[in-house]
Amino acid sequence: MSESEAVVAVSGLRKRFGRTQVLDGLDLTVEKGSVAGFLGPNGAGKSTTIRVLLGTYRRDGGSVSVLGGDPVRDAVAIHRRIAYVPGDVNLWPQMTGGECIDALLALRGATPRPADRAAMIDRFDLDPTKRISAYSKGNRQKVVLVAAFASRADLLILDEPTSGLDPLMEDVFGRCVREAAEAGTSVLLSSHILGEVERLCDTVTIIRAGRTVESGTLAQMRHLTRTRVTAEVVGSTDGLAELPGVADLETTPSTTDGTAVTLSVAPAGLSALLTALGTRGVRSLQIAPPSLEELFLGYYGHHGDGPDRDEH
Repeated sequence: MSESEAVVAVSGLRKRFGRTQVLDGLDLTVEKGSVAGFLGPNGAGKSTTIRVLLGTYRRDGGSVSVLGGDPVRDAVAIHRRIAYVPGDVNLWPQMTGGECIDALLALRGATPRPADRAAMIDRFDLDPTKRISAYSKGNRQKVVLVAAFASRADLLILDEPTSGLDPLMEDVFGRCVREAAEAGTSVLLSSHILGEVERLCDTVTIIRAGRTVESGTLAQMRHLTRTRVTAEVVGSTDGLAELPGVADLETTPSTTDGTAVTLSVAPAGLSALLTALGTRGVRSLQIAPPSLEELFLGYYGHHGDGPDRDEH
């Protein structure tokens, strides 16, 4: 899908608050029916970007298209087609959960089928008769999630959406996200839970200091970091450390009179490494592709977080 056909298309986005440049040329794309992960530490500009997409903030530069429209000029039309779930939920305390769900749906002009609403309430194990003031944080989060998934929106914008949920409800959330995407809904998911992003997302955009530092599918991005290799060999391990791309080599005697080897290897050096291990009598071999966490830490552990800034 080209950028002009994308559900969300952001190019060169800039936003400044006083002397602080929060967004400095950020790029972001969400394709139709895809789940796009949006990663970065606090202060990287994720929430500011989302507020620009929602039309809450006006951009200072760059181009932004949401569902083919401008998020400020076409805000009313766009908001009828999107559902937004923040991580910090403030609801009307004297209303019941069910009343809040209906109010949230009405605010965006959504008229879901009663069966969809009831099914989501059941899936998230929510008692809709209790007042919001009696709910825990997790139950307040369930209210907005029920409203979002029951609305059958064209675009879901989820900013730390599982905050306060227990592991069981996180699993329910994950299934709802994938079902929504399979039905054609596009999803932008901002989360600090890297396992959640890795499990659910088709693409990932990593940002640092208000700029996109990498984006693509996990398969495309895994060339950026090393593969972890664990093996048990019979022969000598001499020379393995000198192979191109090999680093962090550790050897220990194994319980079967061989040698246990662990190391990391750059993608270009993997073929030569496997050949070398084969000549040493491999008894066992495990090759682990880099995880999303390793990709993320590769940017923020080795490249630095950039200047500290408040998230707006």
